[in-house]
Amino acid sequence: MNDLSMRPMDWVVLIAYFVVLLAIGLWASSKTKKGAHKFLAGNSLKWHHIGFSMWGTNVGPSMLIASASAGFAAGIVSGNYAWYAFVFIALLAFVFAPRYLGEKITTLPEFMGKRFGESTRNMLAWYTIVTVLISWLALTLFAGGIIIRQVFGIPMWFSAFILLAISAFFTIIGGLRAIAYTNVYQMVLLIFVSATLTVVGIWHLGGESVVGGINTLADSSVVPSHYWNLFQPNDHKEFPWLPILLGYPISGLWFWCTDQSMVQPVLAARDLNEGQKGANFTGWLKILDVAIYIIPGVVCFALWKKGFFGDAVIEPDHAYMTLVSNLFPVGMVGLVIAVLTAALISTIGSALNALSTVFTMDIYVKNINTGASQAEIVRTGHIVTVVGALVSILITIAVDNIKGMDLFNVFQSVLSFIAPPMAAVFVMGVFWKRCTTLAANIVLTFGTIFSIGCGVLYLWVIPNATEHVHFMMLSFIIFVVLIITMIAVSMMDKASVERAPMTVIKGRMSLSVQMAWLALAIVMIGLYMFFNGH
Repeated sequence: MNDLSMRPMDWVVLIAYFVVLLAIGLWASSKTKKGAHKFLAGNSLKWHHIGFSMWGTNVGPSMLIASASAGFAAGIVSGNYAWYAFVFIALLAFVFAPRYLGEKITTLPEFMGKRFGESTRNMLAWYTIVTVLISWLALTLFAGGIIIRQVFGIPMWFSAFILLAISAFFTIIGGLRAIAYTNVYQMVLLIFVSATLTVVGIWHLGGESVVGGINTLADSSVVPSHYWNLFQPNDHKEFPWLPILLGYPISGLWFWCTDQSMVQPVLAARDLNEGQKGANFTGWLKILDVAIYIIPGVVCFALWKKGFFGDAVIEPDHAYMTLVSNLFPVGMVGLVIAVLTAALISTIGSALNALSTVFTMDIYVKNINTGASQAEIVRTGHIVTVVGALVSILITIAVDNIKGMDLFNVFQSVLSFIAPPMAAVFVMGVFWKRCTTLAANIVLTFGTIFSIGCGVLYLWVIPNATEHVHFMMLSFIIFVVLIITMIAVSMMDKASVERAPMTVIKGRMSLSVQMAWLALAIVMIGLYMFFNGH
């Protein structure tokens, strides 16, 4: 069941969807762009804006497909990556946000520049380029390539090329702006589709009875009982409890506290109180991840065990779209593919734009050609976009050659080798005043090479490395090595450390914030207690 069948009506819906986007794009491109540079929305965002923005950025179509894959292969254990995250969202709210908002920064490199100096800020620009290429471009292309490969049966590199070409086309005609505006509605539609898919799947599983379907999911002869445990034994290949307990904090700290895309809504908060409540709302929204993103994969597994798909062999990465093609009526398949593809295109276009902007403005204009004309800047931006696209295709092909992992663990393994350097620099920069610029710069350069180099050896070079040590445990070890390195370098470095006192917003936390976080902690503890021991 690796082929996704598209009927004529599905093609009509798919084409119509993109024609509408094209029309909106042309209309948007003809309008003036007043206020287009209000990067932080005038620091006016309220808690619900912040929460939905952070969650929407996190749970895009790539994560939807990956989470369903993990649900099919191993059950709800991957929900740790959603629910364990509330600890690091809290860390953002109570440790980092008071400092970010106190310093009145617009970007995180700016924050590090204030802490360590311009040299560190420049290095973060290069680090950002690497992370954009890998995490936002290559992994998105990989997830989208899986869908296109299912529909057309073409190689991954060609699937990635098609997505890049469509993204470039919409960028040129102004459609990407329109897609960005409609992303919220696309996310709402995807969430509705996933929720509906789950209910319909359970209904079919129970012989046209939701209650019967729930009982079937609880039947250990159909769905193994360990599928409902968040903690798996330490000898579990994909999700051992100790590596996740130790290793996920590195990725969680990097992603939720230091990634510009995730932190930006908090930077735009009306005040610290709204930022902390917005982060809390994100934590509540993350509870939904298991129900609407992971459970569909479990439902697909149960339907497969019950013979719903005949004697077909289903790969975990195809679980979500298998449900779509088999449970939804004609036309809905085309709509789901259209919405998924459009959201992916938006992510790809935004990533290419970010890549071009960072290199052109933070590296080329600032360090290479300070007197560059507007024409030279534009030309450089175009060259960087093309080069970035080609490099991302190569990385996508490499990711596709990672063996022995479902899509979810491919994502997490790649990110686990990106995270340690940034996590180490921010932790030491915030929590240890004695940390020096030299220590930060060494980790951002050589530490990044070391961390990503370990990832390359682990995922592609050393045979059966994944069988001997989990990538999360390796990420933790790398992080510890980098922390020790920063301590040692800082102790030997005689340079001045503190440039200026860090401004931290202090004051009594509002009662509403305290109660919201206490309630979330209680609910999370309850969920972990319930989803264990099966």
